[in-house]
Amino acid sequence: MRAYFDNAATTRLDPEVLEAMLPLMTDDFGNPSSIHSHGRKVRTAIERARKTVATLLKTSPAEIFFTSGGTEADNTAIRSSIETYGLTHAITSPLEHHAVLHTLEHLAKQGLIKLSLVEVDEKGRLDLAHLEDLLRNNPATLVSLMHGNNEIGNLLDLETVGNLCREYKAVFHSDTVQTMGHYRHDLQQLPVDFIVGAAHKFHGPKGVGFLYVNAHTKSGRGPIQPFVHGGSQERNMRGGTENVYGIIGLAKALEIAYAEMESHRHHIEGLKNRMITQLRERLDGVSFNGLSDDLTASLYTVLNISLPASDLSDMLLFNLDIAGISASGGSACTSGSNIGSHVLSALPGNDPERGAIRFSFSKYNTAEEVDYAVDTLVGLFKREQEGVN
Repeated sequence: MRAYFDNAATTRLDPEVLEAMLPLMTDDFGNPSSIHSHGRKVRTAIERARKTVATLLKTSPAEIFFTSGGTEADNTAIRSSIETYGLTHAITSPLEHHAVLHTLEHLAKQGLIKLSLVEVDEKGRLDLAHLEDLLRNNPATLVSLMHGNNEIGNLLDLETVGNLCREYKAVFHSDTVQTMGHYRHDLQQLPVDFIVGAAHKFHGPKGVGFLYVNAHTKSGRGPIQPFVHGGSQERNMRGGTENVYGIIGLAKALEIAYAEMESHRHHIEGLKNRMITQLRERLDGVSFNGLSDDLTASLYTVLNISLPASDLSDMLLFNLDIAGISASGGSACTSGSNIGSHVLSALPGNDPERGAIRFSFSKYNTAEEVDYAVDTLVGLFKREQEGVN
């Protein structure tokens, strides 16, 4: 059996999404900036996709800008808001995706901003009292905190943090890459200035995403300047010929995700709970990182497991891969390196000697795959113990 449990890294393309993309790859090949009929037809398809995304998120099409993915969208929100609004301070957490953390660290190293990190506890919960202290003492601030953590699954209360940012007139950006297509976002009500999405996290194509920019920002400021300069594409917000079939695939994938969200969530939560229950019953010393074993406080798609300290730790992912199981030791953006998870390292009391595995689920996973993964893990540890004894 082969079982794919790395859906937080990327997801399988939905066949319906591919079907929607194919005409834009073959017959409708015009440049959307061209004024002739070939171009106009493609431009219409892009604007229809933009309207689909905006309608699902309950916002205006004028506030949706297509990008090459979540990283570009995060960089645009962060860099352009700092430059446009003259912000001198940024607040984030040590648990953020590197698209946010490295960007802000780079800007701080250049002397463009002062950077503050919100304190976290051993479960990865943010200290909101500390956040408020940082806001109170630092005007002209950007707050960048993710909605759902890609490694430990913790969910952030966007409304609470957004209202706090409003109170102190801070700009609020949230990386929503992991929750887009899995949770509903009502941007008429949500007090955020910027959120982002990446199609390949919800069964769309790689290499395309979007940025939501509130037209007047919830913090009371105007629109931002572009990050990528060039042509007048995306209403002068992002130069470069659009990834047309990617955009159409993104919109179709998000449409499917919203239409089937409740049934998918029920299915995936059942799989996650099944794995938690079996691991607790069958593997002594297992524990769960962050809030990932709490179905009400974490992403239902992510489970981060710490296993008993053993000689298996360094080769655990390799042994799982040999058994046909694809999982992750953390963010896929650092896979292949010897650097441990910066998220787990930032949790007070974390034991670096224990191996950690992230299993992340999708609508395509099955109960049989979960059982096989648990059987494989238990078998690996049982054989090691028998070898020692």
